[in-house]
Amino acid sequence: MSKDYSLIIISFEKSADRADVVAVQKMKSGCAIQGMNWIALRFYARPRPWAPALAVLQLAFASFRQCWLEPRPHLVHARSYVPAAIALLLRKLTGVPFIFDMRALWPEELITARHLSRGSVLHRALIWLEQSCLKEASAVISLTHVAIDYLKVQYPRELSGQRIVVIPTCADLQRFTPLSTPSSSQLVIGCIGTVLSGWFLIDWLRAFFDAVARVDSTARFELISRDSPEAIFASLKPDSSWIDRLIIKSASPAEMPAIVQRHTASVMFYAGGSTSELGRSPTRMAEVLGCGLPVVTNPGVGDVEDVVRSNRIGVLAPGFSAAEMDVCVAELLELLKDSQLASRCRRTAEELFSLEAGTAAYRQLYADILA
Repeated sequence: MSKDYSLIIISFEKSADRADVVAVQKMKSGCAIQGMNWIALRFYARPRPWAPALAVLQLAFASFRQCWLEPRPHLVHARSYVPAAIALLLRKLTGVPFIFDMRALWPEELITARHLSRGSVLHRALIWLEQSCLKEASAVISLTHVAIDYLKVQYPRELSGQRIVVIPTCADLQRFTPLSTPSSSQLVIGCIGTVLSGWFLIDWLRAFFDAVARVDSTARFELISRDSPEAIFASLKPDSSWIDRLIIKSASPAEMPAIVQRHTASVMFYAGGSTSELGRSPTRMAEVLGCGLPVVTNPGVGDVEDVVRSNRIGVLAPGFSAAEMDVCVAELLELLKDSQLASRCRRTAEELFSLEAGTAAYRQLYADILA
């Protein structure tokens, strides 16, 4: 995008990431080479509720400051709800248009994760914000088609005539690539990303691992997450039959492609069926498919079910009973015999989740608004 536009990126970075001075400097240098100005704010999770309030003030100050500096921005791209609230205020005060890049249905996600009560004062405030941003934004971006269908029913007046684009989560498919030859014939079931979010079904994950262990006594299980390994272990409660074949660890972004490549399949279960999941587009799915690997997931999660079924790039678990998971594992083992599976997974990633596809969609949207 920086080939066509002068970009200013304002982000929050966690202390552990900021501590890696070499990586931070490399990122800053990379941004500078591309002509981008990266403003990295420090992220504080505690103490609550003061830390989130401080973060909002930090972001508001940094954003307002950029809007009064020369050259002034022509467009604000707000990623998720809190930045959109600030972008909405900026538009009111300065007239700068903004994009409401929703990412997901955040109020519903908070309710699903039990971080928010439906009908509470905070919930009503978030719904007002959602409604206002959908109406006032110059464009709305959703990760999924099913979320847009839901929003059109909820907010027919606000979305009447609104510019709406679906751009799913993208992955760098030059990094996440298939291996030319399998690294091992051993079955390695992977799971990457956060699992303690409140909307990941870790009990389903354990049930699937149990089912795999029942049919393959040599299968290994690898869980890569930045969540606490001890907390994951306590929540997962691994069975004694496969506990010695389980690895739980964290990894840097640079290490992830090689890690995913050595897996046979990757598991991702979310609290599907709830409204919150309509807007979910798992980044991990794009990365896994880019490596030519199938996914094991559940229905009711954004456009995932449609992508899996229409492209035949994974299996869907309807429930987490032992019988249902046994069927799911049997379907996976049968799918793995398909010699065209890896190429279908890679092709699906290239068509739906590539940076090139996402960049083209963003570039067109920017041009339409600024015209």
